Amino acid sequence: MAKEKEREKESKGIAPWQPFSEMARWEREMDGVFDDFFGKRLRPLWGERWWPSRDLSVAPPALDLYEDQDEIVAKVELPGLEKDDIEIQVSDGLLTIKGEKKREEEIEDKNYYRLERSSGSFSRTVNLPAEIQGEKARASFKNGVLEIRLPKSEEAKKKETKVKVD
Repeated sequence: MAKEKEREKESKGIAPWQPFSEMARWEREMDGVFDDFFGKRLRPLWGERWWPSRDLSVAPPALDLYEDQDEIVAKVELPGLEKDDIEIQVSDGLLTIKGEKKREEEIEDKNYYRLERSSGSFSRTVNLPAEIQGEKARASFKNGVLEIRLPKSEEAKKKETKVKVD
């Protein structure tokens, strides 16, 4: 037992005492918990102090999906992309949008102080609320917004039912 105590004393003398190292670990763990719960989209609402930009990846794009009498419309924000960087697929009641944001230029001899412009690929899939005619789908891309128009099938148009309110 005396030897164990000596080893313990020796090992304590080797590593310097860092009282705040545990707090830094707890902060990293809490960042992960907030990311998992709220998602990374809320980060801009909080300061850099709480969510440092150490993990800058391409987030899934924001998407609005609505339907009217004849079609389903999806509007997707894709700033910084070109139309050739986007792929759209429709199958089995799902709309999938894939893309890749590429770094414009690479400067090798510079020491970056901060690098916030992200690059990478993303994929976003949503359920469609009605059956569509995939072969008649059309898309346009203007000012960083992708608009996809998916005409409803004739059966889907007929399924609309009005409900009387008492």
